[in-house]
Amino acid sequence: EGKSRCCEARFVRGPVRVRFIHRDQGSRKALCSPLCLCAAPSVLLWSDYLNVHLHPKSLYVIRQYLHDGDCGCLEAFGQGESLLQDPACLEELEDRLHFYVEECDYLQGFQVLCDLHNGFSGVGAKVTELLRDEYSQKGILTWGLTPVLSTVGDPQNNFYRLMNTALGIAHLARHSSLLCPMSLSGSLGIKPEPPVTFPYIKYEASLNYHSSAILAAALDTLTAPYRLWSSQGSMMHFADSLTFSGRKVVAAWAALPFPALSSSSLPDVLSAHQQDVPWKLLSSWREQKVSCCFAQSVVLRGICQEKPTSCPGQPRSPLHSCESPEQVLQQFLHTQFPGAFSTSHVLQQPCDTRPPFPQFFSPLLTRQGFLLDKAQGVESIPVLAALQSTPVLHSLLSGLCRELQAPNVRRWSSFFTAGVEQDDFQEALEELKTLSQCYETGFGASEDEADSD
Repeated sequence: EGKSRCCEARFVRGPVRVRFIHRDQGSRKALCSPLCLCAAPSVLLWSDYLNVHLHPKSLYVIRQYLHDGDCGCLEAFGQGESLLQDPACLEELEDRLHFYVEECDYLQGFQVLCDLHNGFSGVGAKVTELLRDEYSQKGILTWGLTPVLSTVGDPQNNFYRLMNTALGIAHLARHSSLLCPMSLSGSLGIKPEPPVTFPYIKYEASLNYHSSAILAAALDTLTAPYRLWSSQGSMMHFADSLTFSGRKVVAAWAALPFPALSSSSLPDVLSAHQQDVPWKLLSSWREQKVSCCFAQSVVLRGICQEKPTSCPGQPRSPLHSCESPEQVLQQFLHTQFPGAFSTSHVLQQPCDTRPPFPQFFSPLLTRQGFLLDKAQGVESIPVLAALQSTPVLHSLLSGLCRELQAPNVRRWSSFFTAGVEQDDFQEALEELKTLSQCYETGFGASEDEADSD
C-alpha cells in the first residue's frame, strides 16, 4: 500500500483495512501485496522504510507462499481463493477484522487494495465476499492494482496474469460496492502498451517506488470526499452515486500535477483547459481521451480559491461569475461533460510530496508544484483527480473477454489445477461480458460485439 500524507488534518475513523503479507524469500521481512512505496530505488520492501510500529493484529502473514523466486509463489487466482477456505486462516482474519470494527466509533465501510495480476486477486475476492456477507449495509470500495507490465515476458506467465485479472475483476465487482482498476500500465491485455506518461514527471515505470507514489497520490485525492470530517455522505453513498445501472466498475483519472500558474485564480486555471481536461487515465487502457461519461466524482486540490480581480472592459466567462470554488468546478464539469451526474470537491490543501515521495518532478515547477518558476525540490503539488463511470470501460472489459476465448484458455490448462473450475471461469467471463455491456453508448458497439463473437 502506497504511503501518502492525508490531504486534511482530520478524517473520519471509518474505513478498515486488513493487510495480507507474504514471506520474502531469504528474508524475514514482510512484503505488502498492493502498492509498495520505498525511500529509494535500492529499497525493495515497504517495511524497510516503515517508521511506525504496527499493531500485531493489523498484519496477517501468509506463510504458505513466498513473495519472489522460481517456485512457491502465489501466482494463480485459485491458490489465493483457497487460502481463505482454510478454517484456521478464516478464523484469524475474522478475529483481526472484528478487533478493528469494534474500535470504530462510526464504521463507514472498507477499502480493499489488492493485486489483480497474481494470486492476491483470489485473496481479495474471498475477502470482499466475507465483508459483503457480514457487513452488507456498509460500503466496500475495492482498488485492483497492477504493476507496469514488461514488454518481454514468459507466455505462460502473461496468460496467467490475464486470467487472474479477468477472474479478479469479475469476483471483486460482484462483491464490492465499487471496483476501480488502477495501474500506470497502458494495457491489461496480452499485448503490452507503453506506460502512462505525465508532462511534468519523469519517472521510472519499472520502479515500484515511483509508480506506487503516483498511484498513492491519486488515491489519496480520489478518496477525500468520504474521508473528510466535513463530508456529507458515506462510502456507500459515494459508491451509489457512481455505480447505478449495474456499472460497478469505474475508471480513475488524474493530472499530477495539475498545470497551473501560482498567481492564477481557480476560474482562470480552469478556463485555460476548456478544450481538453489535462488528466491521464490510470485504469490501464490505451484510450486517453474521454468525451462523455455517465457519472463522476472529481476532486481538485491545491489551487488558489480567491476570486479573480476583474479589469474594466475585460470579458468575463461563466466560470468567473460563480460564487464559490465548488460552483466554479461544477460549472466547468457541466460544460465538459453535459448530461453526466457530477459531484465535485475543491480542497485548499495540496498533495504533500516531501520525502519519502520521490523527487522526479520537472525543474519547471515551483516548490508548490506550479508552473514556470525553476525552483528545485517540489514539496507539494496541485492535483485534479476523478473517478468516472465511462464508456472507456466497455472497451477494457470486452477486450479482456476477447483475449480469453476458449481456444486460448485450453492452451493453459495448468491454470485450472490451482483450484479454479473451467465452468466457473466461463461464468466469470460471461459476467465480464454482461458488465461491459452496461457501458455501451451505441457508438462503436457493433464493432466490439462482432469481435467478441
